[in-house]
Amino acid sequence: MASLEIRLHGRGGQGGVTCAKILAAVWAGLGKSVQTFGDYAGERSGAPVRAYTRVSDEPIDDRNKVYEPHHLLVLDPTLLGEHVLQGLRPGGTLLLNTEEPIEAFGDRFLRHRLAVVDATAIARRRKIGTRSVVIVNTTIAGAFVRAAGLPFEALEAAYRRLGFTGNLDAAREAWDAVAIREARDVDAKAPVFAPPATAPVLPLVAHVEGAPTGLRTGSWRSQTPRYVHALAPCSAFCPAGNDVIGFVQAVAEGGAQQASEVLARTTPLAGVCGRVCPAFCMEGCNRREHDGAVDVRALERWIADTAPIAPRAERASAAPRRFAIVGGGPAGLSAAFELARHGHEATVFDGERALGGVLRTGIPSYRLPRAALDREIEALLALGVKTSLGAFLDRDRVAALAREWDAVILATGLQRLRGVTERDDLPGVEQGIRFLHRVNMEGSVRVTGHVVVLGGGNTAMDCARVAVRAGASRVTVAYRRGREEMPAIRDEVAEAEQEGVVFELLRQPLGFEGDERVRGVVLAEVELGPPDASGRRSPVVTDRRSTLSCDHVLLALGQTADLRLLPEGWALREGRAFARDAPVNVFAAGDLATGDGTVAHAIGDGRRVARLAMRAVGPELAEVEELRRPDRARAVAATEIRFDHFPKSPPLGERHVPADVRVRGFDEVNLGVGDPAAAAHRCCSCGECTRCDSCLVYCPEGIIRREAGGYAIDLEYCKGCGICVTECPRAAITLKTPKEMHA
Repeated sequence: MASLEIRLHGRGGQGGVTCAKILAAVWAGLGKSVQTFGDYAGERSGAPVRAYTRVSDEPIDDRNKVYEPHHLLVLDPTLLGEHVLQGLRPGGTLLLNTEEPIEAFGDRFLRHRLAVVDATAIARRRKIGTRSVVIVNTTIAGAFVRAAGLPFEALEAAYRRLGFTGNLDAAREAWDAVAIREARDVDAKAPVFAPPATAPVLPLVAHVEGAPTGLRTGSWRSQTPRYVHALAPCSAFCPAGNDVIGFVQAVAEGGAQQASEVLARTTPLAGVCGRVCPAFCMEGCNRREHDGAVDVRALERWIADTAPIAPRAERASAAPRRFAIVGGGPAGLSAAFELARHGHEATVFDGERALGGVLRTGIPSYRLPRAALDREIEALLALGVKTSLGAFLDRDRVAALAREWDAVILATGLQRLRGVTERDDLPGVEQGIRFLHRVNMEGSVRVTGHVVVLGGGNTAMDCARVAVRAGASRVTVAYRRGREEMPAIRDEVAEAEQEGVVFELLRQPLGFEGDERVRGVVLAEVELGPPDASGRRSPVVTDRRSTLSCDHVLLALGQTADLRLLPEGWALREGRAFARDAPVNVFAAGDLATGDGTVAHAIGDGRRVARLAMRAVGPELAEVEELRRPDRARAVAATEIRFDHFPKSPPLGERHVPADVRVRGFDEVNLGVGDPAAAAHRCCSCGECTRCDSCLVYCPEGIIRREAGGYAIDLEYCKGCGICVTECPRAAITLKTPKEMHA
């Protein structure tokens, strides 16, 4: 082939010179002679850079730059100008890295073959580069290979030789995404670009005062820093939808009352969650990677106890409606909270004589004192929520509610209990949920001898720890998987062990021994196989069996939804009821719909379903914003936090009553965090600016200044180097293209 010449225009940090080398490597792999080199301006991030590649069948001895390229690659659209397009041959290929669709260029560049691809977006999605500089070279190379009519396999082979195989997926995506328009008028005039305006040059005697250098960055700046409110992982991990970083920072800055007002926007049960939640927020906390998670759960509890949550109506609805909620547990209470805050009438129907559902009937008071639960329910009722208690509803009553009310929300939880065999009714064998109900609702309940609890979840831990307090001489938990697979809250398992509970792991219950009363549990040894649908290793039951003698068995093997509450011919589809394929304004919330099994999930789902119900009842409420679960993938990652800015300070942890004291009764055993202010100040504030001055200090141009509530950047002189972004300790600044800035 005759000599083929390519020129690339990019900015420092985008990888333009490497891109030229990649293209040379592709042709070299096809047996051609190649030449490639770069031509730099100021050698820093963001500075214009040019690179060149030549390809020929013969050895190449031309050492000049490329002035009349056959192909022109522009890696940054802000560089597009007369000096960049200069020399591109009529009919030659112009490949632009741009977020604009090819149609947006209209009649521009008709004398050239135009190709466009958003390589920056692809590389950013694939995390190629850093937060401050996205590297597009390996991505746009995929688009160029297609535009040049070369096989993708040639690029793949070059990437293997160069060690770039990790970026092949990005190159393939660009190959698929590039849009190409053939040259239409090779005789058309070259585009004319107006020269930029320049400031007048003053005579020497006219300079009477000092002034800034006046070096406006113009086309040298491809991206602009902008302060953002990024999603913190603690908030992203919270199923209840709380603004976790908001209330933790409120504790640090303003105390309990300010934090309580933040929580009151999203939950009526902060004091409850602060005691019984598995602490998903702490699981997501980036500080875990440094010295331990922030004590978020303990802070939520302290806020609710110090400045009780007082929900307020968000607004008076212009079209108030009537909603019936069946079930007074966390999902039902949360749904009522959301409806009342939007100015609607919400009535909760429950078969018990007091609201709370499993919070009252299933969770022991040593974990959740009734005073804390009652206080938050009273605050919810003060918001205007009504109740109808003491009668369990059947399917006929549900059908009547659907006719009489604007919408119905079913939040009845998981009512069907799992057993072992047909001998589950043998005296001495009892469902753990019913045992806990008796303890919580009837008061003093006594058990004697050896109590065996079957299961590994939170209900099993509650049953075991209550049995210790109720008089059992020995308590054993038998579970079919290992310790790591147990779904119970880790703290609950540890506290059960401290209180003397013994664990028999990798044991599958097969049946019971005893005639008039249970005398033993038949257990089979289990080996763990490959992961099942839950992601945990599946239990494989062996032929090895033994009998564990006992005096009482509590079944905590899980629960499922009981749909017998639905009228004949009705079915639930994605949380909404259908009567013979016709949708009705009846919705399922909480465990009945999701089976997630935690109070935090139920609170979040109750609010979400309440909004869906509001949107469904009439066009007047269509403006109600739909609540969506936070996208964990969008949260600020630990790798984006500058932990060197945060001295190591381990978590304070929660204080507990000693085990030998707490087993004597049902008083609360968790005493919370000792120094809430210190706990709150450990928060890194991921994704939120705290006005720490790091950006101001590290800006090489000195064009960041403080202003009320934050900082201002003089964009006329910002060169887009990204140092402020790199040095921000908490990822509260990002770089945006000019178009993104105006979006």
